[in-house]
Amino acid sequence: MRAIWSGSISFGLVNIPIKLYSALETESLKFDFLHKEDLSPIRYAKICKKEEKEVSYDQIIKGYPYQGTYIPMDDDDFKNANIKEANSINIQAFVDEKEVEDIYIERPYYLEPAKESLKAYSLFKNALQVSNKAAIGKFILRNREHLAMIRPYKNILLLLELRFGSELRTPNNFQIQEIQLEDKEINLALALIDQLTKKFKPAEYKDTYEENLTKVIEAKSRGHKIKAPEEITTPTGVTDLMATLKASLEQEKTRTK
Repeated sequence: MRAIWSGSISFGLVNIPIKLYSALETESLKFDFLHKEDLSPIRYAKICKKEEKEVSYDQIIKGYPYQGTYIPMDDDDFKNANIKEANSINIQAFVDEKEVEDIYIERPYYLEPAKESLKAYSLFKNALQVSNKAAIGKFILRNREHLAMIRPYKNILLLLELRFGSELRTPNNFQIQEIQLEDKEINLALALIDQLTKKFKPAEYKDTYEENLTKVIEAKSRGHKIKAPEEITTPTGVTDLMATLKASLEQEKTRTK
């Protein structure tokens, strides 16, 4: 596994050199774009608008549009925008983890200590465990500043990339009418939830869509075509709600016998 960023965790006068690794391993089917007429692959070219010529990757730089022209930017320019945070996760506060709502969590990463920082890393991890706190800080990855929460996870430190508050839309625009519910409706719903409650085991949940898509591809390669059965779903109406809940309970009782 290759580190995607290296730097240090910095708080107070303490610096803990670390490496950042993605905690996600996504394997998905990759598709090419083809010309429908002859199934030839489509090639994407970078064309210079002025010369109408293709430009090689090593001749492409970033630029910011400014007053009718462009300001060229290189790696040093992005780094100089914030020297302090360019190679450091700067801890700005410690918070109760439960205060960070799920909607703010973007992506998980693992933090691995450098050999010389193992003791400081372990001390930091254990202090977070004992205090039941998470560290909030900022760092720069791929020329963009990110908000992060660091907390212990098993025997390692986990960094959760967070969304900034300004990135989130508020739900105030959704005008959802409050509905008066009867106790018997709530009790039936609770009974169904209770019946379906079990311990969360991530390994039990598979990407069945990708498996089915692979079957479709294999069938097409043999000249066959898979036709999925029609599935018609209708919303549960107010008058059917009690009957539907009762039927759901009975179905689960039968299934689990």
